[in-house]
Formats: sequence, C-alpha cells, structure tokens
Amino acid sequence: MYTISQLARSAGVNVETIRYYERQELIEQPKKPIQGYRQYPEETLTKVQFIKRAQRLGFTLNEIDALIRLSSESCHEVQYLAQHKLKTVQTKIKDLKRLEKSLKQLISSCQSNTDSDSCPIIDFLVPLGRHLS
Repeated sequence: MYTISQLARSAGVNVETIRYYERQELIEQPKKPIQGYRQYPEETLTKVQFIKRAQRLGFTLNEIDALIRLSSESCHEVQYLAQHKLKTVQTKIKDLKRLEKSLKQLISSCQSNTDSDSCPIIDFLVPLGRHLS
C-alpha cells in the first residue's frame, strides 16, 4: 500500500499527476480513512506505470482509457487501436518530412540570397502582396 506521495515517487510522477488521473477517472481514488492517509494498492502503481508507458508511445489519455477498458477484452480490439495510432504516427512522420524538406529548401534559398533587402524565408511566410511593416 502507498500514500499518494509514495505512489507518485514509485511511479516517477508528480503528486498532481496522480490527482489528475483520478479526476480523469483513469485510476480510482481510495476512500479516506477517519484517521491517516488514503492508501493506494499495488494495482494503482501498475496502472500509473501503464499510463506513462502508453503516453510515451504517443497514446492520448482518452486512448489510454480505452486501452484500460479493453484490457480484459479481445486482443483484436486493442490491436485495432494500436493500428489506428500507427497510421496517425505515420501521417505525422510524412508531414514532418515534408516540413523538413521545405525548411531545408528555404534555408538553402536564404544562404544563396544576394539581395540584402529581401529574405526568402520571410517572403515565403508573408501572403502575396502584403508587407510585414
């Protein structure tokens, strides 16, 4: 059994993180005894660690909540969520690669720019026919 501070320390999170997970109903808040502190069971530590690992994989708290609810269900449902997340990540990677290519081109244009009154990066960002100043 853990107090909230012991739980947070063991899970490597802040006490406020534990409270936030309680408000989001990801973990259950134990009843407060008449005297002393709330005591969290070992299962709560396991769940907090699960949440943090899932977040590192890019799952949102809503998705993690779904994973928790599905943990006792079929693996196919969990697989579906993971496949959906993978597609989202792959789309973000493609978008980031396009952004990287654009930024490299803009930087290259800027490096080869001989016009001191113009900057290709600023020119690209400002809508046609408009001026910043």
